[in-house]
Amino acid sequence: MKPQVSKKILLITTVLIVALIVTTGLIGHKKVDFSAEVKPLFNKKCISCHGGVKKEGGFSVLFREEALGKTESGEPAIIPGHPEKSELIKRLTSKDPEERMPYKHAPLSEKEIEMMKQWIKEGAQWGEHWAYIPLKPVEVPDASSGFLGFSSKNNWIRNDIDNFIYAKLKEENLQPSPSADKTTLLRRVSLDITGVPAPAALSQQFLNDKSPEAYEKLVDKLLASPQYGERWTAMWLDISRYADSKGYEKDGYRSIWRYRDWLINTFNEDKPYDKFLTEQIAGDLLPNATDKELIATAFNRNSMNNDEGGTDNEEFRTAAIIDRVNTTWETLLGTTFACVQCHSHPYDPFRHEDYYKFMAFYNNTRDEDMPGEYPVLREFDSSDQKKYEALQQWLMTNAAKEQIHEINTLLKTWQPAVYSYHADKFINSELSEVYLALRKDGSCRLPDVDIDGKSKMIYRYYSGVKNGKWTIRLDSVNGPAIASAIIEPTKGWGVNTIDFTAMQQGRHDLYFTYSNPDVPEKDSASNLAVFDWFAFSSALPGKGSAGYDSALAWYNHLIAASPKVQTPVMMENPDNMFRPTHLFERGNWLSKGQEEKPDIPHSLNSLPDGAPRNRLGLAMWLTSKDNPLTPRTMVNRMWEQLMGQGIVETLEDMGTQGIAPTHAALLDWLSWQFINEDKWSIKKLIKRIVMSATYQQSSVATPEMLHKDQFNKYYARGPRVRLSAEQIRDQALAVSGLLSNKMFGKSVMPYQPERIWLSPYDGDKWVKSEGEDQYRRAIYTYWKRTAPYPTMLSFDGVAREVCLARRIRTNTPLQALATLNDNAFIEMARHFAKRMEKEGGKTIPEQISKGYEIAMYHSISKEKLDALTELYTTAKQEFEKDKNKACEMINEGSDKTDASKAAMVVVANAMMNLDEFITKN
Repeated sequence: MKPQVSKKILLITTVLIVALIVTTGLIGHKKVDFSAEVKPLFNKKCISCHGGVKKEGGFSVLFREEALGKTESGEPAIIPGHPEKSELIKRLTSKDPEERMPYKHAPLSEKEIEMMKQWIKEGAQWGEHWAYIPLKPVEVPDASSGFLGFSSKNNWIRNDIDNFIYAKLKEENLQPSPSADKTTLLRRVSLDITGVPAPAALSQQFLNDKSPEAYEKLVDKLLASPQYGERWTAMWLDISRYADSKGYEKDGYRSIWRYRDWLINTFNEDKPYDKFLTEQIAGDLLPNATDKELIATAFNRNSMNNDEGGTDNEEFRTAAIIDRVNTTWETLLGTTFACVQCHSHPYDPFRHEDYYKFMAFYNNTRDEDMPGEYPVLREFDSSDQKKYEALQQWLMTNAAKEQIHEINTLLKTWQPAVYSYHADKFINSELSEVYLALRKDGSCRLPDVDIDGKSKMIYRYYSGVKNGKWTIRLDSVNGPAIASAIIEPTKGWGVNTIDFTAMQQGRHDLYFTYSNPDVPEKDSASNLAVFDWFAFSSALPGKGSAGYDSALAWYNHLIAASPKVQTPVMMENPDNMFRPTHLFERGNWLSKGQEEKPDIPHSLNSLPDGAPRNRLGLAMWLTSKDNPLTPRTMVNRMWEQLMGQGIVETLEDMGTQGIAPTHAALLDWLSWQFINEDKWSIKKLIKRIVMSATYQQSSVATPEMLHKDQFNKYYARGPRVRLSAEQIRDQALAVSGLLSNKMFGKSVMPYQPERIWLSPYDGDKWVKSEGEDQYRRAIYTYWKRTAPYPTMLSFDGVAREVCLARRIRTNTPLQALATLNDNAFIEMARHFAKRMEKEGGKTIPEQISKGYEIAMYHSISKEKLDALTELYTTAKQEFEKDKNKACEMINEGSDKTDASKAAMVVVANAMMNLDEFITKN
């Protein structure tokens, strides 16, 4: 046997040596990788002068056709196959400082120049950046251990994610960490999946379960928890720039909380991510769109709205459209696109006109920066809902499908409407802010209105005087009158209908005149009738049919009814109100260039076959399997939420200027699995990650780990990051016993210091909520853009004036000041102290130990118990000397001066400020 073994070893050795020689020979002739070697060099050394806006000497390295095109000298700077003839190489190697490039900067190294020569010699081929390359199946690395073909199972591996991680660890000469203990895993995965500690019953069930499936059963129950939807909605609110106010100077109230509730329900039902995006981008364009699908489109109505008087509505409508374009690219596609508004992208393959082709998808919507935030989905109260349902039943047998759709759209959204600020040619009338105001013997024009086939006009108005006569004429102030009505006084805004003398045809200028014999001449400059919008409609079908009078009464009542809730939603312009899109010269919205049609940058996958050129087609493109950016961006985001940082650290930029992925193959494998195996299920993606050995590792860092991988980019240990602002508040409420499990509804106002809000226009004040509403989860906290909740800001929450792809974690003294001194946290500490006394036993050490176990899920060490006991003793001594301080700390009950109870509040407060409490370890 020995000679045979020797021959086998000799054969294997020979094969390895030959392979090494061949491989070594190939290395010297390795083809230059444009994306990995040339493009980064261009971006770093050349493109600031030769790409995007600047094209010094007529030379640009942004696109291949530009780089190989003629320069100002009349000759190309790069001649493929001939580095010796290429001006680029001559400039890189010139000894003349006025000619040598990069100009007035350090020259390229010899190695870099040789690489450039080799690239040109090979044909100067361009290459695609990794993020824009379509996804394809990725082979899972073999992580088995062994030598010379003898392999053994790697017991650390728990799923395929670990194979990728282990392969990278081997490259970096690192070893993975052992699994964290059960209590650490319990807290980690509970906070990650639901954002709050697991309920006591579930925690005990997991800790007592000794089976190998215990952890997976815990994960499944957490994923099924209603709190799951709240936790992931908190993440999406930054992406969708959700707020309860409109922004800008007035920053008035916006009723859009129905969208937040839609998110919670959608995450909980695990709606596939492709449908999740489609409904938010184009829910209104889906066949037979439901109210829920309309509410989903509020994603893009979270843009700010400027109600300040004297502003240009078209300017801020345009700003909202630009915001929607930038949000789509930054948060859904992980790509910087905003700069393309003004010029071609200086680093990535997007041209100036691409921005406006893409903007055209969003530019044809009904919203126009109006105070009323139209279009809105109007939700009826229970009584009116019954009338609406009765009307639906009647219409089903008395109207055509198209007529029913038109009637329901008008009832539920007041659309399509012409907004009164479009009026002009004023005589003793004006635009009062954005509303048309008519005065005694006044007139104005509403230009170019399509009234073809219409027999009535519905309008929203208010008036404070009686007997005003309003007349509508065609095409001139003296043209034929098509309608006339008496404008009666209203209590606030009212909705009314005026019938035309006959069914109208075509498009016309409508002239409005107003007279009132009861108004004296001295009041002729007063605004007597003020209008908001005008909607043109046909008569209710089915006249003469049984029940017509009741149906008409229901219709007239509902069109004027005050809604219980109204939510801003997206709606497309009808064909007769189409809005064209023009390129903005240098990004200036007032300097319009050529008209652009909806389209996708040609550097990416094209629109799917048959996709309409509207937002629904855009959604189809976003969620197409041919689009690599959408799944990569979402997978990268979920990895960042669970592991502390993205595989691509720059979540907002996977382009050539973003930070390169640490595990590109893993990102592609996960993305492929996400869309093909998991069918876009976010819950399955989360479970795949948290079930990996990579996620379950201990977060303890050895000196060797810190030396080789300080920031844990290769995941040789588990994640250790500070909790989010929402999780810090929610966890503190949970351990104190105050957390309310109430879900959904209008935003609430927990404790906030006085004078944070200053609302000069409407006098709004922060009114502290009563009862359990003040202890609800952080996502329900009222969010005012000009004055966000202060504690949330201290922990890196944002104003949400624009979208945010990722929060950058900071560490400032304000954070400790907030959790140690904020009245909300002091109140939580009081209740936590009561819980410690109630559940901990009779002695102080027992109570402190129980409190620590409640907060951290595991037993306290002797060192920490000694330190907290000493804190208790010291605090008690101080409170015994000063009963007023004790009273201030306890604040309620019959024991306000009990030094012992006050001292325990101090300990509870300190415990909720421990690093391990506000950190996911």
